Amino acid sequence: MNKIQNKLTKISLLLMLIIPNMVEAQPIRLQEKYQRLPFGSIKPMGWIKDQMKKDMAGFVGNLDKLVPDLINDPIYSTGRLHKNSKIKDLGNLKSGDAAGDEQYKWWNSETQSNWWDGYIRNALLLDDQPAIEKVKQRITNILATQDQDGYLGIYDKELRYKFASENGELWSKTTLYRGLLAYYEYTHDDTVLRALIRAVDNVMENYPINHSQPFYSGNDFSGGVAHGLTFTDILDRLHQITGNPVYLNYACFLYTNFSNNHSSEKDAQLKNILDPAYKFDCHGAHTYEHLRPLIVATFSSGDPDLQKALKIYCDRIRCSLTATGGPIGDEWISGRKANGTNTGYEYCSIHELTDSYSLLFQKSGNYAAAEAIETIFYNAAQGSRNPDHSSIAYLKTDNSYEMAGTRNGEVEVDKKQTRYKYSPVHQDVAVCCAPNAGRITPYFLQSCWFTERDNSLVASVLAPNVLETKLKGQKVKIEEITDYPYNNLFEFRIFSEKPIQFKLKIRKPTWAVLVKTNEHYQIDNGFIVFDREFEKNARIKIEFLSQVEIKKDMNCERFFKYGALVFATPFAGVEQKGRIYAEGFEDRMYFPKNMTSYEFQERNEANYSEGKIHVLLKNKVTGKVEKVELIPVAKTILRQVTFK
Repeated sequence: MNKIQNKLTKISLLLMLIIPNMVEAQPIRLQEKYQRLPFGSIKPMGWIKDQMKKDMAGFVGNLDKLVPDLINDPIYSTGRLHKNSKIKDLGNLKSGDAAGDEQYKWWNSETQSNWWDGYIRNALLLDDQPAIEKVKQRITNILATQDQDGYLGIYDKELRYKFASENGELWSKTTLYRGLLAYYEYTHDDTVLRALIRAVDNVMENYPINHSQPFYSGNDFSGGVAHGLTFTDILDRLHQITGNPVYLNYACFLYTNFSNNHSSEKDAQLKNILDPAYKFDCHGAHTYEHLRPLIVATFSSGDPDLQKALKIYCDRIRCSLTATGGPIGDEWISGRKANGTNTGYEYCSIHELTDSYSLLFQKSGNYAAAEAIETIFYNAAQGSRNPDHSSIAYLKTDNSYEMAGTRNGEVEVDKKQTRYKYSPVHQDVAVCCAPNAGRITPYFLQSCWFTERDNSLVASVLAPNVLETKLKGQKVKIEEITDYPYNNLFEFRIFSEKPIQFKLKIRKPTWAVLVKTNEHYQIDNGFIVFDREFEKNARIKIEFLSQVEIKKDMNCERFFKYGALVFATPFAGVEQKGRIYAEGFEDRMYFPKNMTSYEFQERNEANYSEGKIHVLLKNKVTGKVEKVELIPVAKTILRQVTFK
């Protein structure tokens, strides 16, 4: 690594000479609370590893075979877009789209790069050797498309960086570069890092800081342009890897330029955030992913207005969350607050908000963000997977009475709505949610551990996993043995080359009424702290005791929780198969069978046993109070989560 760091120092100095405007005045940056570990430091164990293996044998590992024309489109190489490029037939119905056809030109870059990002990460974390060989070939092929000037993207020379309307310039790069970054962090392949630095240099040279308009796109829909704001993901991570401040300066410029230009996706523009009358209105995935550029700009600049805006934005997001953590995104937020029956959430939005909360925790140490990650992943995300087949719901509601295309069977203006169903692909709408469903678990695992400057290892998000890192120059490995969140018992097995002194911090969930352990510990800002010398083979056993919680959602309806899990009453459904992509990969719809809905009873003696909550609820048909058995949302298809 010393050779790489020396090269990076030279590159940093060279960049400062080439792009002097970027380093004129260094902002007073906010100190970041935690440091992110390199990708691959945290690997899955237990049920999460089993699920990832099933995904790789299912839709995550086979999407390129299910929609080969989309995944294999040479859009980054021989098929780069030019002025005579035609609108592409993606195989979707184009129903309910608010955008023009221009987006369909760049759309394959998102589909294939997000899929590759998830595929790369799953393959490496699972040590799946056949898949890793496939990944290596992909890396070789994509690096071969880089031009001499460093350009790595989807446009021919006559178009690149010369837009006045909808385009995918920055977005296509973001989705591609995230996968390349993961590969570099895991393999330490200097060739990949050099290619990434050259590619980002090319962006900064052609969209010079304070002297260009990367987010000018006219007055029409600008979905691809708005997605491109997440190029800050690349800049932030490159800064963490290289220490070069140029990347953070440029990230601030991008957010400022986005805020000062017209955008159809305007929820995250500074003037709208600071307007107390403004309500979220835009496409959910944009709104939740744009939390990350706002976070990066806030911490990179230290600007008081941005600090204020960040708090406001997070408060608005909380009003958009259902009981399971599902953020409104069906597909537009449209000024609404979350409702268990009437607002759905998109799988893309679930992933983007999970990733944004991870960044918020890393930068600020926001305890609630770590808790929110668990709520979203263990409930909304798991509850949008088909528990019996390799497929996911594009859109889902907490109270899911029917999954046959429309939202709970409503007659909508758009008669061709098909998003409320389970599919391994969802090609009739857009192949975006399936790729993101392949990304969410590797990104979730990245949130499980962080480091702190005082030689602390921080278990921020609880899950079965194994951490391998270095402390004080020696290797440390920690296995987190648990079936969490399906039980709350943990054993942390700590291995080191020799006895080592450090702080182990484990987040104490807010729902934990008691901590059981034989170890001596302290509580510090919601974390259980073990500060001692650990022998070479140490063991720490912890149990978090919980009780049934009856909580209110944003619509003041009640729902039931135990530990990290939200529970629901399941409904039997009649399954109907739709399109068949390949054997074992079909669209599936579900119609209710003997559905009974319930109302809440104020005097309730809810109790938990053997993974279920037993509760008294009023049958809305008979008017009688019945004893009802609730199960985790993750194990349901049709269900009722909230009760009036």
